[in-house]
Amino acid sequence: MANRSSRDRPLGGAVRIVPCLVLGRRRAASRSSHRYLAERGFSLLEVLVAFTILALSLGVLMQVFSQALNAATLSGTYGRATALAEAGMDLVGIDIPLEPGLQSGETEDGLHWRVQVTEVSMADLLLGESSLPVYLVSSEVTWESVRGVRRVNLATLRLGDTVPEG
Repeated sequence: MANRSSRDRPLGGAVRIVPCLVLGRRRAASRSSHRYLAERGFSLLEVLVAFTILALSLGVLMQVFSQALNAATLSGTYGRATALAEAGMDLVGIDIPLEPGLQSGETEDGLHWRVQVTEVSMADLLLGESSLPVYLVSSEVTWESVRGVRRVNLATLRLGDTVPEG
């Protein structure tokens, strides 16, 4: 039994002779080289798993970018609304008279503004009568968004320049 040929070895042997057409010669091939030849490419399952992971990753990235774009747009709209509300308050006493009343309008991009002036009694806060009238000036800007009506409110107190008659 000591005279076993290479063909009599069991399949678990380290080397076996495999017929190969390389210029008419036979060559010895190990199992690892057969495994390498069998595993040169990706299987269909591996490709599908890779595409699934790629699709999920791209979906998450698109959602993140979409939310960031919406937040930037909303932030820009709040900035414009705040600037419009401040401009409305600045016009009181110049284009809008400093007397009780209401002025309103709408911009071209859909922002609705309203400036209201009301007289405030300061007798409760001050000892005695005030020599100048006090007005509450409030400016509000509203607009429609996907999540409903949004608004910016600003308010301040202004002193009148003449003593009211009466």
